[in-house]
Amino acid sequence: MRMRNPLSPERGKVLDALFEGYAGPTFSIRLWDGWEWNSTRGAPPACTVIVETPKTLAGLAASPDEVTLGEAFLCRNLEVEGDIFSVFAVAEHLLGRPRPWRARLVEKWAGAMAGAGRWLEHGPRHSLGRDRASIAYHYDQPVEFFEPWLGETLAYSCAYFGSPGDCLDQAQSRKLDLVCRKLRVQPGERFLDIGCGWGSLPLHAAGKHSAQAQGITLSRRQAEFGQSRIEARTLGDRCAIELRDYRECEPWFGTFDKMASVGMVEHVGLKNLSGYFRIARRLLRPGGVFLNHGIARSPGSPAHNNSFIDRYVFPDGRLVTLTQVIEAAEAAGFEVRDVENLREHYELTLRRWVEGLRAHATALARYVSESTYRIWLLYMAGSAAAFHRGDIAVYQVLLSRPDHGASRLPLLREDWYARS
Repeated sequence: MRMRNPLSPERGKVLDALFEGYAGPTFSIRLWDGWEWNSTRGAPPACTVIVETPKTLAGLAASPDEVTLGEAFLCRNLEVEGDIFSVFAVAEHLLGRPRPWRARLVEKWAGAMAGAGRWLEHGPRHSLGRDRASIAYHYDQPVEFFEPWLGETLAYSCAYFGSPGDCLDQAQSRKLDLVCRKLRVQPGERFLDIGCGWGSLPLHAAGKHSAQAQGITLSRRQAEFGQSRIEARTLGDRCAIELRDYRECEPWFGTFDKMASVGMVEHVGLKNLSGYFRIARRLLRPGGVFLNHGIARSPGSPAHNNSFIDRYVFPDGRLVTLTQVIEAAEAAGFEVRDVENLREHYELTLRRWVEGLRAHATALARYVSESTYRIWLLYMAGSAAAFHRGDIAVYQVLLSRPDHGASRLPLLREDWYARS
């Protein structure tokens, strides 16, 4: 460790002690008066953490938690110059330090109070009304906020890269086609996308594979804009999007030949996971196939009750493990046909999104507040770091509903990767 300003030894000693044992990327800390400290001698820092107030520095040296660190960034009491992804190793070091029991108790109390406030306003967790409110909180931003960094597909889920240098639009189109290929969507088949966002997958299934595609979402803005995309492409005869909860599909929708759920299972919750798969199975015809694409936490990664993402990004979102997903699907009567981990693909996707957010920051300020912009920037960069560490991954789980034991699936999967 070294201090760049020998006139401030007390500051240096505090930071030396605070980051003793740190083994991540090099970084520096610059204080409100310009004084700077570097984590290692000689090597240039990957990023610089700017601490704007003495109170913020005291908070870093005390017992910070995920929420207080995030809030300091939202309020501009903490800034990051350089590689924003590398700063999360610094945060992990701070969060991994031993914390007094009082700090842990306060954090637990704050999480409980936040949950109680949502219960009073919207009802029990994962009730229909509360889920609608949670989805609206995250997704009902103006579509103009999303378009510059999601790209032309408007797909807000993990892309599928042939190489790290692929452009985002190319990788997202490849992902949409991969889903349809895994499901082997055929012309005229009834296809349902649970949690369809702005309609990217139903549009692809109807436009490229001539399916009768139906999408459902809990976001009013997504449903309205998705339907306008369908009309613009004159696909209204075989594609539609509705504002509807998956628990409200029966018996109105009938059954489907193929189904997908991409990036929606994260909102279901462990308690409702079995019911989610039971409903999906009843909506699927015998011999049909269902692709469930979702983020799962690693078994060694704890499910936080008071996280920054729960407080500011995805209210009530809880990640389950892959084992829990598969156990719930099999208990509902599904047969597991394939599991693919796309963890590296999601890190690449999030890095592209962060690049887009930063490149279009000025334009995006016309549609959302600075605080909202910084929430999305921090959560996406932090998620990329979590995928890189392996704390979380994203899995495509292909499930079938056998028809009296017959899967109706070919013996090989060569058609998944055959050139069209």
